[in-house]
Amino acid sequence: MAEFRLPANSTVKKGKYYEAEKNAGNVKRFKVYRYDPDAKENPRTDVYEVDLDRCGPMVLDAIIKIKNEIDSTLTFRRSCREGICGSCAMNIDGRNTLACTKSIAEIKGDVKIYPLPHMPVIKDLVPDMTNFYAQYASVEPWLKSSSPTPPADSERLQSKEDREKLDGLYECILCACCSTSCPSYWWNGERYLGPAVLMQAYRWIIDSRDEETAERLDALEDPFKLYRCHTIMNCAHTCPKNLNPAKAIAETKKLLLARR
Repeated sequence: MAEFRLPANSTVKKGKYYEAEKNAGNVKRFKVYRYDPDAKENPRTDVYEVDLDRCGPMVLDAIIKIKNEIDSTLTFRRSCREGICGSCAMNIDGRNTLACTKSIAEIKGDVKIYPLPHMPVIKDLVPDMTNFYAQYASVEPWLKSSSPTPPADSERLQSKEDREKLDGLYECILCACCSTSCPSYWWNGERYLGPAVLMQAYRWIIDSRDEETAERLDALEDPFKLYRCHTIMNCAHTCPKNLNPAKAIAETKKLLLARR
């Protein structure tokens, strides 16, 4: 499991402490990473006490409560609250996951919340995912075919067996939990595409309707883009959708080897 650990000489400073409502009986402390580039100060951690009797069951519920009722300056991303959009991906209790599907009850002791590791931080819990999305675009994640377009009342058909090959791949929500838990991506993020993007590349490589498999494989035949994966398996361990990017990467390597 990839944990978010601060180095011994970290410049992160202890921040403010916010107490819960008086006479609250079921209180839990949330230690939240804070960083405001406009303030020109080092990052810090603020501590918030939340009355769980007046809060929803998920970590995202607590974060929203903190912003709405305690500290309106806290910044984070969120959207669907159903584990579909991937917007609220964070490092919670030492593991990359979705705040909207992470239960507070699963966490013993204080809840430690940090942004996804090894990404530039825009503010507080919001990482800069520009490079991640650029890498995703680089694998051209759309159907590519030179065959005539089917009539308006028809579709590009495939067998049930071919359709089943896409299971465990198309469900990826691009939350980046897997890529930011990968040491190879930490150190080579500018050149190694990372688990999420490589799984998306494989999703189109094996799609029977796509007609540019060879070109897609050619694009991945690179010492860094693909082969920096060392099968550490952090990606499969941390994926909130229980997918296995490492398997998709291994299958891509097998296709390249067979082609040789």
